[in-house]
Amino acid sequence: MKEFTVSGNIVDVVRKQIFPGTVTVSNGVISGIAHSSDVNQNQYILPGFIDAHVHVESSMLIPSEFARLAVVHGTVATVSDPHEIGNVLGLDGVRYMIENGKQVPFHFYFGAPSCVPATTFETAGAVLPVEDINKLFVEDQLKYLSEMMNYPGVLARDPLVMDKIHATHELGLPVDGHAPGLKNGDAQRYIQAGISTDHECYTLEEALDKIKYGMKIIIREGSAAKNYHALHTLIGTHPDLVMFCSDDKHPHELVEGHINRLVIRSVIEHGYDLMDVLRCACYNPIIHYKLDVGYLQVGQPADFIVVDNLKDFHVQQTYIKGELVAEKGKTNIPSIKSKVVNHFNTEPKKVDEFKVLAQGKNIQVIIAEDGELITKKESIPATIVDNYLVSDPTKDVLKLAVVNRYENAPIAIGFIKGFGLKQGALASCIAHDSHNIIAVGVSDEDLCQAVNIIIENKGGISLSAQGKTEVLPLPIAGIMSHQDGYEVAKKYAHIDGEAKKLGSSLHAPYMTLSFMALLVIPSLKLSDKGLFDGTAFRFTPLSS
Repeated sequence: MKEFTVSGNIVDVVRKQIFPGTVTVSNGVISGIAHSSDVNQNQYILPGFIDAHVHVESSMLIPSEFARLAVVHGTVATVSDPHEIGNVLGLDGVRYMIENGKQVPFHFYFGAPSCVPATTFETAGAVLPVEDINKLFVEDQLKYLSEMMNYPGVLARDPLVMDKIHATHELGLPVDGHAPGLKNGDAQRYIQAGISTDHECYTLEEALDKIKYGMKIIIREGSAAKNYHALHTLIGTHPDLVMFCSDDKHPHELVEGHINRLVIRSVIEHGYDLMDVLRCACYNPIIHYKLDVGYLQVGQPADFIVVDNLKDFHVQQTYIKGELVAEKGKTNIPSIKSKVVNHFNTEPKKVDEFKVLAQGKNIQVIIAEDGELITKKESIPATIVDNYLVSDPTKDVLKLAVVNRYENAPIAIGFIKGFGLKQGALASCIAHDSHNIIAVGVSDEDLCQAVNIIIENKGGISLSAQGKTEVLPLPIAGIMSHQDGYEVAKKYAHIDGEAKKLGSSLHAPYMTLSFMALLVIPSLKLSDKGLFDGTAFRFTPLSS
C-alpha cells in the first residue's frame, strides 16, 4: 500500500484537542501526525465510529454486506455477538460469521456466545458448551464472552453458567451483560460475578444503580429497542463509562445511518461536550474490549474518517487500515460470494394446527410496546367462536404462533396486543434467540399461509393477506441474505410498508415481532413450547 497524506483539522480524542495538521499513512498504519497551518480548513479528521454491541444477523445481512453499508456512515468496527446464528448452527455458525467478516476491510470483533441455547424452555438448533467457547477464545482468538442473558442462572450461581464466566476471566477477557430491570442487591450480585457491561437498561435509575456497582452502560438505539432518550444524560455525567450501540438494526435503517446518528443527536440536540461524545463512540469501546482499532494516534492502524463539520458529521471518507472503504455516501467494498449454511427441518403446516380450544373465559395477553423489548401482560376476556379462541382485531387482540423450525412439533399459540393489524398476518424466521418461526395474524388461514411460505424458502420474513403472500427469503441460517445489502434493504422496506398497510402502527413491526419469543426479556413471551412468564421464569397457562 502506498504512502499518502490527509490534511484538515485533526480531532485528538486522547488529548481532547483539535488542531490543523496532516496525517501520514504508510502501509495501513499512521506513520505521522504533524501540525500544519496549510490544510483544508473545511474538513475534520477523527477516529471512526464503533458499534459496541450488535447482532449483525439482525440486519438480515451477512457480515460482508453489513460492512458495505456501515462504512458509509463512518463505522469502522463492531463488537458483535453472533449468538443468533449460534443458536441455529452452533460453533459452525459462529465460525461462518468470523470467516465471512475476514473477507472485507472492516473490524468485526465477534464474541463467544454465552447462551446457546438461550434457555431450556425453547427448542434451539444447537448447543454451544464451555468446551466450544474455549475453542473460540483459543483457536479463533475472540476477545470477550457475549451477553450473559441467563441472569437468573448468574444470580443462582448455576455451575454451567459460572464455568463460562470463569473460563473467560482466566484468559483476562471481559464478560458482557444482559440484565433488563435488575437493580439493587440483584444488580450488585450479577455484577459481582464479573460482568462488566449492560445494554439493556431502559430507565436512568436502573443505569445509575448498575454504575454504582461498577458496570459500564452501553446506550442502545436500534430498530426496535430505543433507550437513548432515557439514558443520554449519562454522556454528561459519566462519559468514561458510556458506549453506544444499535444491538439490532434492520437493513433499510442501516442504509440511512448508524452510530453517527447518536453522535449527531448528542452534539446537536443535547449539546454534550464533543470530546465526551466521540470517546463514547470510539475510544471507550477500544479501551474496554482492548480492540486493535486505531483512534488516530501515531503507530496505530489508519482507521479514521473525514467529515465536513462537527455538527452534522457528514462523512466524506472512511479509511480502515489505510484503505479508502467509503467516499461521499458510496461504499467501495465489493460484494463477495458466500456459501449457504442452514438448519431447517419442518414440514408445511395445516390451518387446523393453528386452532386452540378455549379452556376458560379469560386469556393472558402479551402487551407489546413500540420501541421496547420489555412486554407487559394483561388478563383479557377471550373471544371465542365455536369453542375456539380467535383473534379480535376490534380490540387489537391477535393470535400469536411460534412454529418449531428444527423438527415437526405442535404449534404454540398465544395472544398479543399492540400490533394493530386489521387483516392478514406477518411471519418471521428471525425470532430471538432460537429463531423458530413466529407469526401474528387476524385469521388462522393467513397465519398458515405466512408460515408456509417461510418454510418453503427455509427462512425469511413474510406476510399474507386476502390470499396473497409476499416473502423476503433469508437462506443463510434462515435469518440472513447473501444478496446485495442495498437490494435487501429495498425489499425489506417494501414488505415493512406492506405490513403497515395491514394496520400496524409499530415503527418496526417485524423487529418487534422477532422479540416476542425472547424469553429472557420480561414479562410475558411465547416460545415454541408455550406461553412463558419471563419474570417468574417459568411457563404459564394461556387461559384462566
